[in-house]
Amino acid sequence: MNSKINNYLNSHTNSSPLAVFRIGFGLMMLYSIFRFWYKGWIDTLYIEPQFHFKYYGFEWVRDLGDYTYLIFIVCIVSSIFITIGFKYRLSIIFFFLSFTYIELIDKTTYLNHYYFISSLSFLMIFLPANAYFSVDNIFRKISYKQIPKWTIDCIKLLLSIVYFYSGLAKINSDWLLNAMPLKLWLPSKYDLPLIGETFMQQNWVHHFMSWGGMFYDLLIPFLLLYKKTRIIGFILVVFFHLFTGVLFPIGMFPYIMIIGSLVFFDSSVHQKIIDIIKKIIRPIRKNIKLNNKIIKENLILRNKKFVLSIVSLFFIIQLFLPFRYLLYPSELFWSEEGYRFSWRVMLVEKIGYTTFKIKDQKTGSYFYVNNEDFLTPFQEKQMSFQPDFILEYAHYLGDYYTSKGYLNVAVYADSYVSLNGRSNQRFVNEKVDLYKEKESFKYKTWIIPIDDEIKGF
Repeated sequence: MNSKINNYLNSHTNSSPLAVFRIGFGLMMLYSIFRFWYKGWIDTLYIEPQFHFKYYGFEWVRDLGDYTYLIFIVCIVSSIFITIGFKYRLSIIFFFLSFTYIELIDKTTYLNHYYFISSLSFLMIFLPANAYFSVDNIFRKISYKQIPKWTIDCIKLLLSIVYFYSGLAKINSDWLLNAMPLKLWLPSKYDLPLIGETFMQQNWVHHFMSWGGMFYDLLIPFLLLYKKTRIIGFILVVFFHLFTGVLFPIGMFPYIMIIGSLVFFDSSVHQKIIDIIKKIIRPIRKNIKLNNKIIKENLILRNKKFVLSIVSLFFIIQLFLPFRYLLYPSELFWSEEGYRFSWRVMLVEKIGYTTFKIKDQKTGSYFYVNNEDFLTPFQEKQMSFQPDFILEYAHYLGDYYTSKGYLNVAVYADSYVSLNGRSNQRFVNEKVDLYKEKESFKYKTWIIPIDDEIKGF
């Protein structure tokens, strides 16, 4: 066993797939950040709100006011440098830090594909993505045709985890037996040409897409890994992600997954892509002298043991973190304890209404808070059905009114939530003073259990 592992870790393969992946990643990130800037989301999501919801343990992360734009500029410059392979290691580190910092400013903006980008960019820090077809090759006068095979396989593994775990999460009674929440979403697509009025209203279509989505996520990694089915798998990837991109507002995620899936193809395909890029940039290359360029067959990684240790730990976390919900007795979709960072994609439609009462514990006097005075509409929507948001906001209100001179402040929440089309149910124990409750990884006993059971992973 050890000899097989050592042989694998010492085996090499063509470096072109990793070079193409680097270019595709850089271009996707560059476009995504420009798109984010163009739509004005930097202002509306990070600068305008007077209060930001924080991830537990990352309360120290702050927006920088108008200087928040500088973080996005770092992302833009880093993306360009990653694309061309200039100062790659430093560029990918800066991209990871800046992008992740942005996402930590306010967890209201959490999306699975933002977490995916942070995870992937962290992994890429330890990969020699500039070994071939990069500006770094020109300055160092060294280009590597062969790199360790595992450096490409670990990207395939991360993509496979995202797909497979997303498929596992869909094996639940709401998704498969009730076609929820697709049954709520698809009828609103009546305006789609040809299929809107005819198909999007049909119950069998809702179930077909639910089951199809589950099988797609579970099987697509294997279709892409197996050479004989790779073309079929990639066609399915393109169709599935373009179709879901039309149906749902999920931004750049479909295109990121399409470009990322190219890494499963043989090096001959990637070399053809590089040859096309070379033709496009030929006028630029003519002005660059490439004298005395040295070609080395195999890249030998420095600090190999350290790198493998970090990458191994990374994948151990990726494999086990999604199952942390098993540590909680509550219904996952209802309490969302252990829900994030687990590749659970589009499984929940929750609508909530939560108001807060500020009470003087001694006199019994109280008043209700107008959430619009403190939160943006988007923040209020997200807060209304997520318990950690509700608790954090309750503490913010308690601190705010205490600072204004109010005495013996207690904060109570009156909260009702609907999950996947069910009737509204009280979500938070209205008799619990949330100002006294502390955020932690422990089970939140003040969440009222849902009067239903969702069976599955």
